[in-house]
Amino acid sequence: MEQNPPAHYDVVIIGGGPGGYAAALYGASAGLKIAIVEKDKVGGSCLHRGCIPAKELLESASVNRTVRHAAEFGVYVDEPKIDWSVTVDRKQRVIDQMWGGLKQLLSGRKVDIYAGVGTLGPSHQVNVVADDGTSAVLLGTAVILATGSVPRTIPGFDPDGRIIFTSDEFLDLRTLPAKAAVIGGGAIGCEFASTLADMGTEVTILEGLPKILPGCDKDAAAIVERSFKKKGMTIRTGVSVTGHTPRPDGGTSVAFGEETLDVDIVVVSVGRAPVANGVVADGTGVSVSERGFFEVDEHCRTGEPGVWAIGDCIATPQLAHIGFIEGINAIKDILGENPAAVDYGKVPWAIYCHPEVSFAGYTEESAKEAGYEVVTNKHRFIGNGRAVILGETDGLVKVIAEKRPDGSGGKILGVHMVGPWVTEQLGQGYLAVNWEATVDELAALIQPHPSMSELFGETVIALTGRSLH
Repeated sequence: MEQNPPAHYDVVIIGGGPGGYAAALYGASAGLKIAIVEKDKVGGSCLHRGCIPAKELLESASVNRTVRHAAEFGVYVDEPKIDWSVTVDRKQRVIDQMWGGLKQLLSGRKVDIYAGVGTLGPSHQVNVVADDGTSAVLLGTAVILATGSVPRTIPGFDPDGRIIFTSDEFLDLRTLPAKAAVIGGGAIGCEFASTLADMGTEVTILEGLPKILPGCDKDAAAIVERSFKKKGMTIRTGVSVTGHTPRPDGGTSVAFGEETLDVDIVVVSVGRAPVANGVVADGTGVSVSERGFFEVDEHCRTGEPGVWAIGDCIATPQLAHIGFIEGINAIKDILGENPAAVDYGKVPWAIYCHPEVSFAGYTEESAKEAGYEVVTNKHRFIGNGRAVILGETDGLVKVIAEKRPDGSGGKILGVHMVGPWVTEQLGQGYLAVNWEATVDELAALIQPHPSMSELFGETVIALTGRSLH
């Protein structure tokens, strides 16, 4: 791995997660000579310890849920027996398949991958140190920092992979617990809680804020909370977790306020911390904020000319698809193509618990806080033919629009969905928000019947002042 003189590249990327590999593939397709420095495996947390494995476990939970309700469709089977170790093995096969495909893609685009820890020094020099102590020096005309994030922890809850888990350890859990506490009711916490509950675990969510899924529209969050409680989950909001005491017979007792909760495992899901400190040596213009993020402008440019930072290591939504677009835009900027800055208030969000949640744009509350006079409409899946056929009627579509003088809707400000497969249905709502479409323009579009996407169309039609249902 040792190279002397230094290897020169058009772009050196530190970090091979979604932002890093998207930048590499996009830049290589434009003819740039690219190197990725990755200390673990290309694909990053999303592929190996996040998005992909978590959704595979959720899909296994969905299969179990479907089998349990098969008699409603006239299909009679024995009570399903769960072997969680098989699920975990399948999860790993999915990861390995996608990892192999990604490595082939990068190799086919002639992207060089350096295994080791990369540190950016002055003059765009990147020093790479491998696990075996060997080193390499790379020089990039441009450098992209895409170092990602790691799970946050809380005092007194150090992960051990036995009782206390973060997302990293949870995804390798081999045996399902009888009782679990999930600390944190955000997107990741709700996905883990949903998985466990659908597999038969008794789940309690402990959330410090007044409601689960903070940031979601209140109507969507309320439906998820109601659905979770119907599954038998306990949800405690507005509580502060202070510690835990392991029990001699296994498991632990979690303390919050004046109460305690006995569980077999605790899943800590309180967000992710950026990996930025220690990535850049002295002598550059790259700076790190008090919160630990690389400081960038609206185009992801750092204070060092020719150096960009993207993905979870900057203070933008920590979503894989945000890393993708930031990586692509960084390459466009390097090529002098002047890409438009991302409007982070309009990006698509997807939460894969059951029921699913997706949204783009303003919530009803945030639109009012921004000074808009709004009109909203909601249609529920219980009236949708395809949802009734599927037996998945819990949920709704809510559209927020700017209010016209006659009381009808004008420009669409936000689209919020909760229910069956809404993560796959958000596309037209996301486009509507970002293209600043009006309800009149969208109401003229034809939705296929029967389909769950009809619900979006009917919600928009209602905002014109007339409705079907």
